[in-house]
Amino acid sequence: MLVSGRRRLLTALLQAQKWPFQPSRDIRLVQFQAPHLMGPHFGLETGNGGGVINCNAFDSMLPKMMTQFLEQGEATLSVARRALGTQLPVLSRLEVTFLAPATWPDKVLCVGMNYVDHCKEQNMPVPMEPIIFSKFANSIVESYDEMVLPLESQDVDWEVEWPWSLERKASTSRPQMAHVAGFTMANDVSAHDWQMRHKGKQWLLGKTFDTFCPLGPALVTKDSVADPHNLKICCQVNGEVVQSSNTNQMVVKTEELTAWVSQFFTFYPGDVILTGTSPGVVVFRKSPVLLKKGDKVQCETEELGVVIIIFV
Repeated sequence: MLVSGRRRLLTALLQAQKWPFQPSRDIRLVQFQAPHLMGPHFGLETGNGGGVINCNAFDSMLPKMMTQFLEQGEATLSVARRALGTQLPVLSRLEVTFLAPATWPDKVLCVGMNYVDHCKEQNMPVPMEPIIFSKFANSIVESYDEMVLPLESQDVDWEVEWPWSLERKASTSRPQMAHVAGFTMANDVSAHDWQMRHKGKQWLLGKTFDTFCPLGPALVTKDSVADPHNLKICCQVNGEVVQSSNTNQMVVKTEELTAWVSQFFTFYPGDVILTGTSPGVVVFRKSPVLLKKGDKVQCETEELGVVIIIFV
């Protein structure tokens, strides 16, 4: 989608809905563009629903992309903390176009049936070990973007999730949070006719159509979240709540999940792990609702933010 199109969408959403701006000193990392700036820039969201500080104006040596920022670890994070503590100009949300906090990562992993209440709605036992699948990077789009309903599917579904991103190379079986950079928001959009009913049950194809992974807008650093495993998480479709749960329902938590998966391959900075969805997805509802053009889907986790898309 063109940047001008995203700007119109964001403007319409901001005018139609008033979000409670929550200013904070938390570190909320963003990638963004603005008409007066050349190319992508790296910045800080001043709070959930707040404006953006241009960190590259504070220190021109800072990387302009999230992956390069994460690769440098504490050195760049300390600069971001100093930038937040200064009186830098704040760009309004109407002045910027948010980019996804992960662009073309090496890996986008997902976890199936990782919420206890989601297992219950399927009358399925809690898995004995994580169920891992993947999306491709082509599926990533930013919050406030348009999501394309593919002609090849007649059963596209929402799945609210909160992913985390890695800040350092990880290849270990020891549970630890040190490799995690922070947390963000996602919608694991799924074509369930391909995933569950098509010949062979095409999980990968059903999960990774173009635009099927809205992500963002901010990557909230792990030290800014008191307890990532006790956060309210919900999804709304055209203003109606369709999913509502808490991250305390997760079967395998952050440290254990990172350790378990890294037994099989190496993580790199910027890699993303979507941690599973809660009850309320279309495929298990008594009265299924098919998404259609014009539908607005809003996924939110307290403290982390909101990712909104319009289906086209």
